[in-house]
Amino acid sequence: MSLQLLENKKVGELNEEQKYLMGSIQDDANRLLKITSELLNMTQVETGRIQLAVLPVSPIEIIDYAVNSNKLAADAKNIKLQVTKPDNIQQVLADNEKSAWVLTNLISNAIRYSYENSIIQINVKQEADKIIFSVTDTGQGIAPQYVDKIFNRYFRIPGSQKEGTGLGLSISKEFIEAQGGKISVKSEFGSGSTFMFELPAYNSNIL
Repeated sequence: MSLQLLENKKVGELNEEQKYLMGSIQDDANRLLKITSELLNMTQVETGRIQLAVLPVSPIEIIDYAVNSNKLAADAKNIKLQVTKPDNIQQVLADNEKSAWVLTNLISNAIRYSYENSIIQINVKQEADKIIFSVTDTGQGIAPQYVDKIFNRYFRIPGSQKEGTGLGLSISKEFIEAQGGKISVKSEFGSGSTFMFELPAYNSNIL
């Protein structure tokens, strides 16, 4: 709230150095919030008490939330978030909050590892009784020897200069599998990665 007040010109103008320092404080605050969120989620995972509210929800709603949550970070690197979503798609049977958290995390990772002025593709589609979400970047990709380890808890690619706890993808895997879904990655080293997860489509004739 204090940062938001400082951004409001009604309380006074900031010079360029002050704006830079304020941006740094905002980055640190966001990083702490992300780490806290991951640790709280990991507590649910470790105790085996993942709290789910699985209900029919619009896949478009999940995508819109995740995209809006990452818009500022994408704009800072002049990255375009290009969304493909069909006009008519079945509802997905999912925990709205946790599924949106997973997609938000995947987009955030894609932004972190993408080059400036690039494009990130965010898609949702239906195949039979599954709703499939995917995030594709054109970043550095993942070396083949690390692809099978990327969802392991605390794993970070050796030599990576990007900050992180190594928990985000592990938590994402736990959240998706707890909902009866699957998460996976396809990556070409030097060309980018596609992370995807699938969840059951809602069938009103069964429930």
